[in-house]
Amino acid sequence: MQRGGAVTEHARAASMRDVAALAGVSHQTVSRVINGHVNIRESTRQRVRDAMAQLHYRPNRAARALVTARSRTIGVLSTSAAALYGPVSSINAIQDAGRAAGYYVAVSQLADLSGDSIAAGLDHLLAQSVEGIVVIAPQEVVIEQLETAALDVPYVTLQGGPSTVQRELTVDQVAGARAAVRHLVSLGHRRIAHISGPLEWFEAQARVHGYRAELAAAGLEPEPAAEGDWTAESGYRTGLRVLRDPGVTTVFTSNDQMALGLYHAAHELGRSIPGDVSVVGFDDIPEAAHFWPPLTTVLQDFTDLGRRSVESLVSEIEGGLEPKAVSLLPDLIVRASTAPRA
Repeated sequence: MQRGGAVTEHARAASMRDVAALAGVSHQTVSRVINGHVNIRESTRQRVRDAMAQLHYRPNRAARALVTARSRTIGVLSTSAAALYGPVSSINAIQDAGRAAGYYVAVSQLADLSGDSIAAGLDHLLAQSVEGIVVIAPQEVVIEQLETAALDVPYVTLQGGPSTVQRELTVDQVAGARAAVRHLVSLGHRRIAHISGPLEWFEAQARVHGYRAELAAAGLEPEPAAEGDWTAESGYRTGLRVLRDPGVTTVFTSNDQMALGLYHAAHELGRSIPGDVSVVGFDDIPEAAHFWPPLTTVLQDFTDLGRRSVESLVSEIEGGLEPKAVSLLPDLIVRASTAPRA
């Protein structure tokens, strides 16, 4: 391109030899760092990485795969509900942990829960030669498809599933629900309603089970079933119905977004929180502390789940270590949306 009679050229992209020269090592050493060889001094590895960053060097993925016969790619199969806080947080953590371990992350989002869609999602990932798959699709039909797919790469599932799944990393949903209900019982509440998530989700099923189990332990009866769809709108619509009964003094919602909708319904019906009705959510989304009043909720660490899923896959890919089912205990975060029964 000409400017004022002079010819300027686009800057040449940095090469592996440029990185080697800047780092003061051989280009073979740069190659070993890129391909994750363990017999490299950490100081040398860091020097090479610093040089790559300074030169904005990006390894050629296709050439690297040809040389190593490995794609160093992890796939993520996610439901169409991937915009929810939990899946988004886990996917972000998987991408961060994948990069730290030297892996690319490819995401395939299911259009729906049909067998054809699930098979297509898996095929999309396998066509990219993924070396392992993280499944963030906690519905029975997805687990069934995985069990019959005869995958030739390792996989782990996140966020709930049946106890028979040995490749599951999850937060103990039953324990979280029981902690929420136990807190409400300890405040003297006796009529505790529950707005569940969609019951084709394992997590929603588990939270209903925990709700009912803790009520039974306290000698209390569950309120009539009320099912939402994880959205604030469903919490609002369902909340209008549940809160019209003045005897209901507290509601445990299966996620924080539905709790937000319930706040709207309570305000519209003239019922104050927590004066007339206490509310407990689930997830502890970042906004939960800024609801008014701040929301009591169950914290599950999605970031830790995502990190552990990558660690598990990398251990199996590189060390042949089969993953084991892991269930993490959640924490109850008590804020101002719950109070003793008036």
